[in-house]
Amino acid sequence: MQKVLTSLLFLILLNISVSYAQAPKYSNEFLSIGVGAQALGMSNAFVARVDDVTAGYWNPAGLTQIQTDVQIGYMHNEYFAGIAKYDYGAIAARIDDATVIGITPLLRVGVDDIANTTELFDADGNPNYDRIKSFSVADYAFLFSYAKASKRKGLTYGANVKVIYRKVGEFATAWGFGLDIGTQYKMGKWRFGAMGRDITSTFNAWSFNTEKLKEVYEVTNNDLPENSLEITLPKIILAVGREIEFTEKLSLYPEIDFDLTFDGRRNVLLRSKAMSIDPHMGFELQYRDFIFLRGGLGYLQQITDFDGSKSYTVQPNLGLGVKIKGISIDYALTNIGQSVGLLSNVFSFKVDINKKAKSS
Repeated sequence: MQKVLTSLLFLILLNISVSYAQAPKYSNEFLSIGVGAQALGMSNAFVARVDDVTAGYWNPAGLTQIQTDVQIGYMHNEYFAGIAKYDYGAIAARIDDATVIGITPLLRVGVDDIANTTELFDADGNPNYDRIKSFSVADYAFLFSYAKASKRKGLTYGANVKVIYRKVGEFATAWGFGLDIGTQYKMGKWRFGAMGRDITSTFNAWSFNTEKLKEVYEVTNNDLPENSLEITLPKIILAVGREIEFTEKLSLYPEIDFDLTFDGRRNVLLRSKAMSIDPHMGFELQYRDFIFLRGGLGYLQQITDFDGSKSYTVQPNLGLGVKIKGISIDYALTNIGQSVGLLSNVFSFKVDINKKAKSS
């Protein structure tokens, strides 16, 4: 096992070094927003904690912690005053006592009803508003997840196969393919998690409809875009948390995650040309597995004011949840659009089906 992990780590680092020069920063960043109000309320500090259907996104190893035959999850959110829409839906099913699979058929971030004015003027140069059409710009992801409990007590592992589809109206489309791997380890009251996203790099092949763009680009003296390949470099997330029991009915779970990126210097707490480290932390306080209070801190960044002075900013998040007879409803107050002064109200729910006791 150790030899396999060592070889895998070597291949990841080799792939990073080969792809570094040609990979853009923030590629496929729509997959870094997060899913589920439970995780968002904890500032995305969830890789070691996740134990539900959203594990297909956060850490597929967590799917093995689902206590039912089937679990379904859904989230809808709108931000930027409803201009942008974010939808997520997933289902997970237990195969046997040690194996769970998950499918995320819906993960979409998009802006709809954008006015297309490229054909506003007719051949004589007169505006004709009947020629205005609308289009959408959207990013889609499809995930297939597999998780299995190891024979070693407390250790689980999992993987994702993901397909990316990005569309800019009739002007451009992109298809991508990537792999994720994850693991969780429970040792007493401690929880550890590790997630490798895009471990082999994810490749998006862009195709542009130049016939739709040619006339406008020529008039504006712009170069036509060319079909190209966009590379998303691996991201590694390391997490640790601990369960703290106050009474039989009341407990607290704090967690801290560290996001390690390799696509150049980012505006995060620890950064260099080769690697950036973004820490974020959250907690969940639960009473009788019925009501949950959550909070967290994330997106710690350094900003420069007009006078040249520098300071740090941090984004706080809050969340609430309730669980009744296999139905969980969660709420989070967060800045999902990462804009100054704009907060999003995020709701999500999960439904357990055919509940049964999990084998030890």
